[in-house]
Amino acid sequence: MNKNSQTALNIAAVVIGMFGLAYASVPLYDAFCRLTGYGGTPNTSVTEAPTQIYDREIKVMFNTDVSPALNLEFKALQSKVTVKVGEQKLAFFTVENLSDKDDTLIATYNVVPETTGSYFVKLKCFCFDKQLIKARQKITFPVSFFIDPEIMNDKELDNVKTITLSYTFFRSE
Repeated sequence: MNKNSQTALNIAAVVIGMFGLAYASVPLYDAFCRLTGYGGTPNTSVTEAPTQIYDREIKVMFNTDVSPALNLEFKALQSKVTVKVGEQKLAFFTVENLSDKDDTLIATYNVVPETTGSYFVKLKCFCFDKQLIKARQKITFPVSFFIDPEIMNDKELDNVKTITLSYTFFRSE
């Protein structure tokens, strides 16, 4: 193999590698955010609520959005709940497909302030999986969550009184 052929192969390998990294970057970043709570992404790595409940209360507000490309109605059945640190709570959301076509959807989520993301733990959520919503179907989804007692050790978050949990539904491609 001559020098020009070797250079062409090296360039092709670099280009293919760059496309591969670009393709993999979104799921890798998503996994990183879910694991660490970075960017306001709630923690989902815990499988059960803690046993100790503290007196500190935090109001959790709910925000729902829908991609403009979808004909959905999506809302929280309650606008807010008050939760004690360590206490497991259940919230409910409804989504109604207003179109005449079935749609496979996925919900993205985050919390604000972003610094609370690693302490906001969801045990069960419709956002973990793609959801098939049939034409004209209305579904109620539960979300089970708690605020990790470790937040009590983070002095920078002592003044946090409210956390907003936001969801946005998109068509799953």
